[in-house]
Amino acid sequence: MSLLHHDALREPLAELSRFRGEFYSCLTARSDALFELADAVLCGDGPVRSLVELSLMGEHRRGHGSLYAALAQGRIDADRMRQALASVTLPRAADGRLVLAVDVTCWLRPDAHTSPQRILCHTYGRGKDQHIPVPGWPYSIICALEPGRSSWTAPLDAVRLAPGDDTANVTAQQLRDLVERLITAGQWQAGDPDVLVIADAGYDAPRLAFLLRDLPVQVLARMRSDRVLRRPAPTRHPHTRGRPPRHGGEFVFGHPDTWGNPDTETVTATRLYGTALARAWDRLHPKLTHRSSWAAADGTLPIVEGTVIRLDIEHLPSGATPKPAWLWWSGTDATEADTDRLWQAYLRRFDIEHTFRLFKQTLGWTRPKIRTPEAADRWTWLILATYTQLRLARPLAADRRRPWERPVSSDRLTPARVRRDFRHIRPTAACPARAPKPSRPGPGRPPGRKNIRPTPRHDVHTPRKTGTTTSRNKKSTTPRPRRTDQRASQ
Repeated sequence: MSLLHHDALREPLAELSRFRGEFYSCLTARSDALFELADAVLCGDGPVRSLVELSLMGEHRRGHGSLYAALAQGRIDADRMRQALASVTLPRAADGRLVLAVDVTCWLRPDAHTSPQRILCHTYGRGKDQHIPVPGWPYSIICALEPGRSSWTAPLDAVRLAPGDDTANVTAQQLRDLVERLITAGQWQAGDPDVLVIADAGYDAPRLAFLLRDLPVQVLARMRSDRVLRRPAPTRHPHTRGRPPRHGGEFVFGHPDTWGNPDTETVTATRLYGTALARAWDRLHPKLTHRSSWAAADGTLPIVEGTVIRLDIEHLPSGATPKPAWLWWSGTDATEADTDRLWQAYLRRFDIEHTFRLFKQTLGWTRPKIRTPEAADRWTWLILATYTQLRLARPLAADRRRPWERPVSSDRLTPARVRRDFRHIRPTAACPARAPKPSRPGPGRPPGRKNIRPTPRHDVHTPRKTGTTTSRNKKSTTPRPRRTDQRASQ
């Protein structure tokens, strides 16, 4: 290894060591067992099938009992863990913008009838055109996205949704806290581009943008193809009687006659999708009513304007019939460059699906049969910490491919390939976990050796009773006669 190459790898190794030390500091109870459990997940060869198999790894120097006790009785400082995740190096877009993707993934627990705080989670793909609700623990996870085609993301936060929670309110508060942490960590400064938050059609994008209107955040989300939006109110002429209208004409997604001419239109040639046609209409808003998530709002409901983008592609890589995608952006006055940037950024949202698949199928996030939701939260934070270490170790890993796999460059390694080499990276990084103490008692004092240490005397100041000793407490000096067996004497 050349000196130049060694100097180039010194900074990633130092950042990995710093994060491992900060991660160990976040473990406030049973820290050694939890830290070695995370190392066992990192250095495993193959998917994680069960927790007890992790105790057989060489990185886990304790028994399987301590492994279960760590998840059941350990403690993790979640606030400090969130700050540690926000302080590491994060990927950015080509213009230096932070792009965050938010989505809900479920830890299905249909057989855990005694586990509390389960919610019916909508699952897809379990039947032909069927969405079956299954009890489980849904988690709202936020990840930072990379600009190009990649299966890497940077997980930053995870919140478990409790029964009765409003997804929009919980997500808005989660994003608010995350943006404040990013500003505190210096990831965003005054003058930087606004943070772009990308969501799927399950989120109410206008409501999310309204709740985050005081932050440097822009919301980009997909809308269903059956939505109806409104145009701005027409100009009111002088001497017109009556109450002025608040909404203009309708913009129906399913009726092209209501669209009119788009404000911007771009045509882009792509490698996977052929010709991509993007058309944008400015200043469209939904007509809000005092129902659903706006039922508790008082007074006049706000008008949340945005830009609607319709994306049409020529073909899909799978050969299926492509459908148009409708996107809603919280900004206005979008240019042609903004239109191309937005729909291309939305395609990167699907990278979070690769992260969820790695969590569940490789790192074993949903494999343990954990009963309590608190233990599930601890295991979730361990999985986020292990994935972050894989991402930080990405420049240090070598391509340990299988004989049937194609070689790739170091900058194109997948998380699974980096995990194969983490066992060789781990000895060079910091390992603050202490060695386990022996569970059996010591040998004690050798036989035949006398204890020469003086016995400590403690003076107890108690008044001594005076007077004669009673016959019950007085010891008799006369020897007692020996009892004989009458039958033996006979």
